[in-house]
Amino acid sequence: MHRIAVFVYGVLSYTVFFATFLYAIGFVGGFGVPRSIDSAAEGAPGIAVLVDVLLLAVFALQHSLMARPAFKRWWTQIVPEAAERSTYVLASSLALVFLFWQWRPTGGVVWQVENSLGRAVLYALFAAGWLTVLVTTFLINHFDLFGLRQVWFHLRGEPYRPLGFVTPGPYRHVRHPLYIGWLLAFWPTPTMTAAHLLFAVMTTAYILIAIRLEERDLSDVYGEQYAEYRRTVPMLVPRVRLPESSSPETAQTEVA
Repeated sequence: MHRIAVFVYGVLSYTVFFATFLYAIGFVGGFGVPRSIDSAAEGAPGIAVLVDVLLLAVFALQHSLMARPAFKRWWTQIVPEAAERSTYVLASSLALVFLFWQWRPTGGVVWQVENSLGRAVLYALFAAGWLTVLVTTFLINHFDLFGLRQVWFHLRGEPYRPLGFVTPGPYRHVRHPLYIGWLLAFWPTPTMTAAHLLFAVMTTAYILIAIRLEERDLSDVYGEQYAEYRRTVPMLVPRVRLPESSSPETAQTEVA
């Protein structure tokens, strides 16, 4: 019964996450939800900015603190180890739900793109960002990342098997394609309001901090293997490799 309860808990946590993920698309994109990031201003702008900053800070602290190995070691003395990742996923989802509920739009337009082609391009980049986020989670094992693999092993009475270090697809060109997806999801928009800009700037700052923390943890786990990966693969911007061309001297030698 205990294993079944942990498995059901993991599935429910994943369901909450996926519903939150879909709602986030509408919240950031400004469609299909009662209040989006770009809705009409509510209340005094100063208070709205303060509330929004605090909401983003709560999510960032929860997301980073619960991901640290030291917290996990302490936390698994309270919750079953198989449910640790599901609990993290559930807590992150609830922090986002709270942000959606309490978000204070501030009004004010930073930029407005009226050109139909320009709007189409920005919406395409927005969609590509969310798709990149989803696809890259499957490349690195979506079900492990969101706790389903752990509770499935527990249900079967099997020990958890950690994932090995792999660099599939875009991970060969940049170390963090998942974060590139988030940046594309948050920045390209035909209408950039002040609240949206605040959200994009703060989440970008958090992403840059999270990368440093994550890479420190990965270095501790994979050692020299990850250190070599860091040396050879850029963090977010892929290297442009120009085709090698012969120098005039070499060309002349070859002709001769």
